[in-house]
Amino acid sequence: MTKKRKTYAWEELSDEDLLQVRIRDLKLQIPGSSVESFVEQLYGELADQGIACHPTCYLADEWLTPDKIPTIGIPFCLAHPRLRQLEEKMMYEVEGGTDNVSMKLLRHECGHALNYAYQLYRRTRWRELFGLFSDTYSTSYYYQPYSRRFVVHLEDNYAQSHPDEDFAETFAVWLSPGSRWREKYRGWPVIKKLNYVDRVMHDIAEKPPVTTFRGQPPYSAARMTSTLAAHYERKRRALGSEFQGYYDDSLRELFPTAHTGNSVMKAARVLRAHRTQLVNNVTRWTGHRKFDIHQLINRLATRCEALGLYASAAQEEDLISLTSMLTAIASNTLTASRKRR
Repeated sequence: MTKKRKTYAWEELSDEDLLQVRIRDLKLQIPGSSVESFVEQLYGELADQGIACHPTCYLADEWLTPDKIPTIGIPFCLAHPRLRQLEEKMMYEVEGGTDNVSMKLLRHECGHALNYAYQLYRRTRWRELFGLFSDTYSTSYYYQPYSRRFVVHLEDNYAQSHPDEDFAETFAVWLSPGSRWREKYRGWPVIKKLNYVDRVMHDIAEKPPVTTFRGQPPYSAARMTSTLAAHYERKRRALGSEFQGYYDDSLRELFPTAHTGNSVMKAARVLRAHRTQLVNNVTRWTGHRKFDIHQLINRLATRCEALGLYASAAQEEDLISLTSMLTAIASNTLTASRKRR
Protein backbone atom coordinates (compact mmCIF):
# COMPACT_ATOMS: atom_id res chain seq x y z
CA MET A 1 0.00 0.00 0.00
CA THR A 2 1.10 3.52 -0.78
CA LYS A 3 1.66 5.60 2.33
CA LYS A 4 -0.47 8.73 2.24
CA ARG A 5 1.16 11.96 3.29
CA LYS A 6 -0.59 13.72 6.15
CA THR A 7 -2.08 17.05 5.19
CA TYR A 8 -2.67 19.94 7.54
CA ALA A 9 -3.64 23.60 7.55
CA TRP A 10 -0.22 25.11 8.25
CA GLU A 11 -1.71 28.59 8.59
CA GLU A 12 -3.41 27.43 11.80
CA LEU A 13 -0.19 26.21 13.43
CA SER A 14 1.47 28.03 16.29
CA ASP A 15 4.61 30.00 15.48
CA GLU A 16 6.76 27.30 17.06
CA ASP A 17 5.20 24.54 14.96
CA LEU A 18 5.08 26.62 11.78
CA LEU A 19 8.81 27.29 12.03
CA GLN A 20 9.43 23.54 11.72
CA VAL A 21 7.64 23.33 8.35
CA ARG A 22 9.77 23.07 5.20
CA ILE A 23 9.24 26.00 2.88
CA ARG A 24 8.45 23.88 -0.17
CA ASP A 25 5.79 22.04 1.85
CA LEU A 26 3.85 25.28 2.17
CA LYS A 27 2.82 24.73 -1.49
CA LEU A 28 2.79 28.44 -2.20
CA GLN A 29 1.98 29.90 -5.59
CA ILE A 30 1.25 33.33 -7.01
CA PRO A 31 -2.18 32.60 -8.59
CA GLY A 32 -4.84 33.15 -5.94
CA SER A 33 -2.47 34.84 -3.50
CA SER A 34 -2.22 38.50 -2.52
CA VAL A 35 0.87 38.74 -4.71
CA GLU A 36 -1.16 38.09 -7.85
CA SER A 37 -2.65 41.59 -7.89
CA PHE A 38 0.84 43.14 -7.76
CA VAL A 39 1.99 41.12 -10.77
CA GLU A 40 -1.17 41.99 -12.70
CA GLN A 41 -0.66 45.67 -11.94
CA LEU A 42 2.96 45.50 -13.14
CA TYR A 43 1.92 43.83 -16.39
CA GLY A 44 -0.78 46.45 -16.85
CA GLU A 45 1.74 49.27 -16.43
CA LEU A 46 4.06 47.65 -18.97
CA ALA A 47 1.19 47.24 -21.42
CA ASP A 48 0.24 50.89 -20.99
CA GLN A 49 3.77 51.78 -22.14
CA GLY A 50 3.47 49.41 -25.10
CA ILE A 51 6.07 46.97 -23.70
CA ALA A 52 5.24 43.46 -24.87
CA CYS A 53 7.82 41.64 -22.72
CA HIS A 54 6.32 40.81 -19.33
CA PRO A 55 8.98 39.10 -17.18
CA THR A 56 7.91 35.93 -15.41
CA CYS A 57 7.48 36.27 -11.64
CA TYR A 58 7.92 33.54 -9.04
CA LEU A 59 8.07 33.17 -5.27
CA ALA A 60 11.60 33.24 -3.85
CA ASP A 61 13.28 33.74 -0.48
CA GLU A 62 13.57 37.52 -1.04
CA TRP A 63 13.20 40.27 -3.64
CA LEU A 64 15.65 39.46 -6.43
CA THR A 65 16.38 39.21 -10.11
CA PRO A 66 19.01 36.51 -10.68
CA ASP A 67 22.11 37.83 -12.43
CA LYS A 68 21.44 38.19 -16.18
CA ILE A 69 18.29 36.04 -15.90
CA PRO A 70 15.10 37.93 -16.90
CA THR A 71 12.80 36.65 -14.17
CA ILE A 72 11.60 38.28 -10.95
CA GLY A 73 11.65 36.71 -7.49
CA ILE A 74 9.10 37.90 -4.93
CA PRO A 75 9.43 36.99 -1.20
CA PHE A 76 7.25 34.00 -0.42
CA CYS A 77 6.14 35.55 2.86
CA LEU A 78 4.04 38.06 0.90
CA ALA A 79 1.89 35.26 -0.53
CA HIS A 80 -0.03 34.66 2.71
CA PRO A 81 -1.05 36.86 5.68
CA ARG A 82 0.10 34.20 8.15
CA LEU A 83 3.59 34.21 6.69
CA ARG A 84 3.67 38.01 6.75
CA GLN A 85 2.84 37.81 10.44
CA LEU A 86 5.67 35.36 11.07
CA GLU A 87 8.10 37.48 9.05
CA GLU A 88 7.20 40.51 11.17
CA LYS A 89 7.85 38.56 14.35
CA MET A 90 11.14 37.05 13.23
CA MET A 91 12.65 40.02 11.35
CA TYR A 92 10.79 42.97 12.95
CA GLU A 93 9.69 44.22 9.52
CA VAL A 94 8.36 42.93 6.20
CA GLU A 95 10.16 44.16 3.10
CA GLY A 96 7.30 45.08 0.79
CA GLY A 97 4.82 44.98 3.65
CA THR A 98 2.54 47.59 2.05
CA ASP A 99 1.04 47.63 -1.43
CA ASN A 100 2.91 50.82 -2.32
CA VAL A 101 6.31 49.49 -1.28
CA SER A 102 5.69 46.14 -2.97
CA MET A 103 4.98 47.88 -6.26
CA LYS A 104 8.08 50.05 -5.92
CA LEU A 105 10.22 46.96 -5.40
CA LEU A 106 8.48 45.07 -8.21
CA ARG A 107 9.09 47.91 -10.70
CA HIS A 108 12.73 47.99 -9.62
CA GLU A 109 13.18 44.27 -10.22
CA CYS A 110 11.38 44.61 -13.53
CA GLY A 111 14.04 47.12 -14.56
CA HIS A 112 16.69 44.46 -13.93
CA ALA A 113 14.70 41.84 -15.83
CA LEU A 114 14.25 44.00 -18.94
CA ASN A 115 17.89 45.05 -18.78
CA TYR A 116 18.86 41.38 -18.92
CA ALA A 117 16.18 40.35 -21.41
CA TYR A 118 17.44 42.85 -24.00
CA GLN A 119 21.07 43.00 -22.83
CA LEU A 120 20.84 46.77 -22.60
CA TYR A 121 23.92 46.86 -20.36
CA ARG A 122 26.02 46.05 -23.44
CA ARG A 123 25.01 49.22 -25.26
CA THR A 124 27.53 52.02 -25.45
CA ARG A 125 25.10 54.74 -24.36
CA TRP A 126 24.00 52.63 -21.38
CA ARG A 127 27.61 52.41 -20.21
CA GLU A 128 28.15 56.13 -20.79
CA LEU A 129 25.17 57.06 -18.59
CA PHE A 130 25.16 54.38 -15.90
CA GLY A 131 28.69 53.01 -15.85
CA LEU A 132 30.15 49.55 -16.28
CA PHE A 133 27.81 46.66 -15.62
CA SER A 134 30.90 44.65 -14.66
CA ASP A 135 31.71 46.92 -11.71
CA THR A 136 32.21 44.87 -8.54
CA TYR A 137 29.32 44.50 -6.13
CA SER A 138 30.15 44.95 -2.47
CA THR A 139 28.13 44.17 0.65
CA SER A 140 27.81 47.86 1.50
CA TYR A 141 28.09 51.26 -0.10
CA TYR A 142 28.21 54.95 0.72
CA TYR A 143 26.05 57.55 -0.98
CA GLN A 144 25.57 61.28 -1.40
CA PRO A 145 22.05 62.01 -0.05
CA TYR A 146 21.47 65.13 -2.15
CA SER A 147 23.08 64.13 -5.43
CA ARG A 148 21.07 65.13 -8.50
CA ARG A 149 22.81 62.62 -10.73
CA PHE A 150 20.53 59.84 -9.50
CA VAL A 151 16.78 59.35 -9.10
CA VAL A 152 15.31 58.90 -5.62
CA HIS A 153 13.10 55.82 -5.43
CA LEU A 154 13.98 53.12 -2.88
CA GLU A 155 15.46 53.88 0.53
CA ASP A 156 19.17 54.47 1.11
CA ASN A 157 19.62 56.19 -2.27
CA TYR A 158 19.91 52.73 -3.76
CA ALA A 159 20.54 54.05 -7.27
CA GLN A 160 24.04 55.00 -6.14
CA SER A 161 25.05 51.46 -5.15
CA HIS A 162 25.90 50.07 -8.62
CA PRO A 163 25.30 50.89 -12.33
CA ASP A 164 22.83 48.00 -12.62
CA GLU A 165 20.87 49.33 -9.64
CA ASP A 166 21.06 52.85 -11.07
CA PHE A 167 19.34 51.66 -14.25
CA ALA A 168 16.72 49.65 -12.35
CA GLU A 169 15.88 52.62 -10.14
CA THR A 170 15.70 54.98 -13.11
CA PHE A 171 13.41 52.54 -14.93
CA ALA A 172 11.17 52.21 -11.85
CA VAL A 173 10.70 55.99 -11.67
CA TRP A 174 10.00 56.11 -15.40
CA LEU A 175 7.38 53.33 -15.17
CA SER A 176 5.61 54.55 -12.02
CA PRO A 177 2.17 55.99 -12.88
CA GLY A 178 1.87 59.62 -11.88
CA SER A 179 5.58 60.02 -11.14
CA ARG A 180 5.76 63.15 -13.34
CA TRP A 181 9.45 62.45 -13.81
CA ARG A 182 9.86 65.08 -16.53
CA GLU A 183 8.64 67.77 -14.15
CA LYS A 184 10.23 66.47 -10.95
CA TYR A 185 13.71 65.98 -12.42
CA ARG A 186 13.76 68.88 -14.84
CA GLY A 187 17.14 70.59 -14.67
CA TRP A 188 18.77 67.64 -12.85
CA PRO A 189 21.68 65.82 -14.57
CA VAL A 190 19.73 62.57 -14.06
CA ILE A 191 17.14 63.70 -16.64
CA LYS A 192 19.53 62.37 -19.30
CA LYS A 193 19.16 58.89 -17.84
CA LEU A 194 15.39 59.16 -17.69
CA ASN A 195 15.19 60.38 -21.29
CA TYR A 196 17.41 57.47 -22.32
CA VAL A 197 15.13 54.97 -20.58
CA ASP A 198 12.15 56.58 -22.30
CA ARG A 199 13.78 56.22 -25.72
CA VAL A 200 15.13 52.70 -25.26
CA MET A 201 11.85 51.35 -23.87
CA HIS A 202 9.96 52.64 -26.91
CA ASP A 203 12.68 51.12 -29.08
CA ILE A 204 12.34 47.61 -27.62
CA ALA A 205 8.59 47.84 -26.93
CA GLU A 206 7.40 45.27 -29.47
CA LYS A 207 10.66 43.43 -30.04
CA PRO A 208 11.17 39.90 -28.69
CA PRO A 209 13.73 39.60 -25.87
CA VAL A 210 17.29 38.61 -26.72
CA THR A 211 17.62 36.48 -23.58
CA THR A 212 14.92 34.16 -22.27
CA PHE A 213 14.83 31.70 -19.40
CA ARG A 214 13.09 28.39 -18.90
CA GLY A 215 13.24 25.94 -16.07
CA GLN A 216 13.45 26.33 -12.32
CA PRO A 217 14.67 29.80 -11.32
CA PRO A 218 17.27 30.18 -8.54
CA TYR A 219 16.17 30.44 -4.91
CA SER A 220 12.63 29.30 -5.71
CA ALA A 221 10.45 28.75 -2.65
CA ALA A 222 8.90 25.73 -4.38
CA ARG A 223 12.24 23.91 -4.11
CA MET A 224 13.47 25.10 -0.69
CA THR A 225 13.93 22.09 1.59
CA SER A 226 14.99 24.10 4.66
CA THR A 227 12.50 24.79 7.42
CA LEU A 228 11.25 28.28 8.16
CA ALA A 229 13.34 28.18 11.34
CA ALA A 230 16.53 27.49 9.36
CA HIS A 231 15.57 30.15 6.84
CA TYR A 232 15.25 32.81 9.51
CA GLU A 233 18.38 31.67 11.28
CA ARG A 234 20.36 32.23 8.08
CA LYS A 235 18.63 35.53 7.44
CA ARG A 236 19.31 36.82 10.95
CA ARG A 237 22.94 35.74 10.75
CA ALA A 238 23.40 37.51 7.43
CA LEU A 239 21.76 40.77 8.50
CA GLY A 240 22.74 40.97 12.17
CA SER A 241 25.77 43.04 13.09
CA GLU A 242 28.28 42.03 15.74
CA PHE A 243 28.36 44.06 18.92
CA GLN A 244 31.64 45.90 19.66
CA GLY A 245 32.92 45.94 23.26
CA TYR A 246 34.18 49.51 22.98
CA TYR A 247 30.61 50.74 23.63
CA ASP A 248 31.08 49.83 27.30
CA ASP A 249 32.72 53.14 28.17
CA SER A 250 29.88 55.09 26.54
CA LEU A 251 27.30 53.05 28.44
CA ARG A 252 29.08 53.61 31.75
CA GLU A 253 29.18 57.33 31.02
CA LEU A 254 25.46 57.33 30.27
CA PHE A 255 24.24 55.12 33.13
CA PRO A 256 25.39 54.85 36.79
CA THR A 257 26.76 51.55 38.03
CA ALA A 258 25.04 51.65 41.42
CA HIS A 259 21.40 51.47 42.48
CA THR A 260 20.93 54.80 44.22
CA GLY A 261 17.92 56.93 45.04
CA ASN A 262 18.11 58.55 41.60
CA SER A 263 18.57 55.27 39.75
CA VAL A 264 15.37 53.31 40.20
CA MET A 265 15.34 50.98 37.19
CA LYS A 266 17.87 48.80 35.41
CA ALA A 267 19.19 50.39 32.21
CA ALA A 268 18.54 47.19 30.25
CA ARG A 269 14.87 47.37 31.19
CA VAL A 270 14.64 50.97 29.95
CA LEU A 271 16.20 49.99 26.63
CA ARG A 272 13.79 47.11 26.14
CA ALA A 273 10.72 48.99 27.35
CA HIS A 274 11.33 51.82 24.86
CA ARG A 275 12.81 49.66 22.10
CA THR A 276 10.12 50.40 19.52
CA GLN A 277 10.37 54.14 20.05
CA LEU A 278 14.17 54.05 19.85
CA VAL A 279 14.17 51.88 16.72
CA ASN A 280 11.68 54.14 14.93
CA ASN A 281 13.53 57.32 15.86
CA VAL A 282 16.98 56.06 14.90
CA THR A 283 15.90 54.46 11.62
CA ARG A 284 14.01 57.61 10.68
CA TRP A 285 17.18 59.72 10.84
CA THR A 286 19.83 57.23 9.77
CA GLY A 287 17.97 55.22 7.13
CA HIS A 288 19.32 51.93 8.47
CA ARG A 289 17.28 48.74 8.62
CA LYS A 290 15.05 48.30 11.65
CA PHE A 291 16.47 44.83 12.11
CA ASP A 292 20.03 46.19 12.50
CA ILE A 293 18.99 48.85 15.04
CA HIS A 294 16.84 46.31 16.91
CA GLN A 295 19.84 43.98 17.13
CA LEU A 296 22.06 46.83 18.29
CA ILE A 297 19.62 47.74 21.09
CA ASN A 298 19.39 44.11 22.19
CA ARG A 299 23.16 43.87 22.42
CA LEU A 300 23.46 47.15 24.29
CA ALA A 301 20.83 45.92 26.75
CA THR A 302 22.83 42.72 27.27
CA ARG A 303 25.95 44.75 27.99
CA CYS A 304 24.00 46.94 30.43
CA GLU A 305 22.98 43.80 32.31
CA ALA A 306 26.52 42.49 32.34
CA LEU A 307 27.86 45.83 33.60
CA GLY A 308 25.13 46.23 36.22
CA LEU A 309 23.97 49.64 34.95
CA TYR A 310 20.90 51.55 36.16
CA ALA A 311 18.81 54.33 34.62
CA SER A 312 18.20 57.63 36.35
CA ALA A 313 14.81 58.77 37.57
CA ALA A 314 14.67 61.29 34.69
CA GLN A 315 14.09 58.72 31.97
CA GLU A 316 13.29 61.36 29.32
CA GLU A 317 16.88 62.58 29.55
CA ASP A 318 18.13 59.01 29.29
CA LEU A 319 16.03 58.41 26.18
CA ILE A 320 17.39 61.53 24.50
CA SER A 321 20.93 60.45 25.31
CA LEU A 322 20.22 56.90 24.14
CA THR A 323 18.78 58.10 20.83
CA SER A 324 21.81 60.29 20.27
CA MET A 325 24.22 57.49 21.09
CA LEU A 326 22.43 54.94 18.89
CA THR A 327 22.29 57.41 16.01
CA ALA A 328 26.01 58.09 16.35
CA ILE A 329 26.84 54.37 16.45
CA ALA A 330 24.67 53.66 13.41
CA SER A 331 26.10 56.58 11.45
CA ASN A 332 29.72 55.77 12.27
CA THR A 333 29.79 51.97 12.16
CA LEU A 334 26.93 50.90 9.89
CA THR A 335 26.73 51.44 6.15
CA ALA A 336 23.72 51.04 3.91
CA SER A 337 23.51 47.30 3.29
CA ARG A 338 22.72 45.71 -0.04
CA LYS A 339 20.95 42.39 -0.56
CA ARG A 340 22.09 41.31 -3.98
CA ARG A 341 22.32 37.95 -5.71
